[in-house]
Amino acid sequence: MRHAIPLEQYGPQANRMGEAIESCVHCGFCLPTCPTYVELGEEMDSPRGRIVLMKEVLEGKIELENALPYVDNCLGCQACETACPSGVKYGELITPFRAYAESHREREPIDRLQRMLTLQTLPYPRRFRLAARFGRFARPLARALPAGMGSMLSLLPDQVPPAQPLPSFYPAQGERRARVALLAGCAQQVLSPNIGWATLRVLARNGVETVVPEAQGCCGALSMHSGAADQAKRLARRNLKAFPEDVDAIITNAAGCGSGMREYELLFQGEPEHERAASLASKVTDVSVLLDELGIADVPEPKSEMTIAYHDACHLAHAQRVRNPPRQLLAAIPGVTVVTPAECELCCGSAGTYNIERPQIANQLGERKAQNLISTGAELIAAGNIGCLTQIVTHLHRLGHEIPVMHTIEVLDAAYEGRLEV
Repeated sequence: MRHAIPLEQYGPQANRMGEAIESCVHCGFCLPTCPTYVELGEEMDSPRGRIVLMKEVLEGKIELENALPYVDNCLGCQACETACPSGVKYGELITPFRAYAESHREREPIDRLQRMLTLQTLPYPRRFRLAARFGRFARPLARALPAGMGSMLSLLPDQVPPAQPLPSFYPAQGERRARVALLAGCAQQVLSPNIGWATLRVLARNGVETVVPEAQGCCGALSMHSGAADQAKRLARRNLKAFPEDVDAIITNAAGCGSGMREYELLFQGEPEHERAASLASKVTDVSVLLDELGIADVPEPKSEMTIAYHDACHLAHAQRVRNPPRQLLAAIPGVTVVTPAECELCCGSAGTYNIERPQIANQLGERKAQNLISTGAELIAAGNIGCLTQIVTHLHRLGHEIPVMHTIEVLDAAYEGRLEV
């Protein structure tokens, strides 16, 4: 394949970037599924528009700073990949382009500070827990702070749950059907530690033995998807060493984390760790997929019938192409009806650190998603990503609705234990 782009300048990922650019035929199928195009109506804020901008930057036809406002607006949700008839791998373009851009751009001091606080806090549970506890007291100052910092404070819960460290080993109940390793997550451990415990309990009930590597750390997705490639590699290298190879799967219960780990092969393209990274990435599986493939144990009859609205996390539905397994798990609960909200393909606006970096657009998308979920009339909302859960709860509250919001695995755990009721 011939490229107009001088690829040798852009490192080992450049061929993949060039292939993504050349495969786009600018048909426009991506437009109605792109959140920023739907909200802003600007061609350059669409996937095909951004592909043109990135191509022209890489070819030296326009300056990077002219493209950055539009590229920065991209949530990285990859809904365009789902809609694309040509199979454009947009994620293999936007992620390395952001890494390239970050090393060539000049940020304002306040942006550098905000970015530093985000990337040096969220991936580290102890730091984040401490920051979240103190951050609550700064909420009255939120409106006086820069928009991103104010948004960061507004997303914090009223109470930070106490730490609930996961054990290094959790045995299967009955006959062992599989042995897996679990990614514990970062922000999730702080904001909703019960998700990890619910995962262990449900896996065990279904004959799955779980190891939780003690030496693991952040998956690196937040860093990777925001252009901090060096930090992403440092974090990923820790996991390459920490996770065992003698497991049937590496289980994630956060869509963004699962997507990030599956991108290790791209992240380490041309690096000595590439083979190991590709091997690990090939084993990364969302917990819903594993349980759906195994077939789950019967769930007891609940105390009442219930309608559950399932929200598709972008990095589960679009990046990992996982849509049916979570719905099938929820539908396996007696008395549960699963419904899908309108515009299910549109991002909720969380998108890693997007609701901190682009709070205005994120708030518009968050309110839109909350309204669509409310319109289903469901008594409970389920999703498979901590960022989505936080965003949805925030915007339901702002709209005056207190519909319970739970992780899919928490719903199944509650059903098994007879605690699922309206």
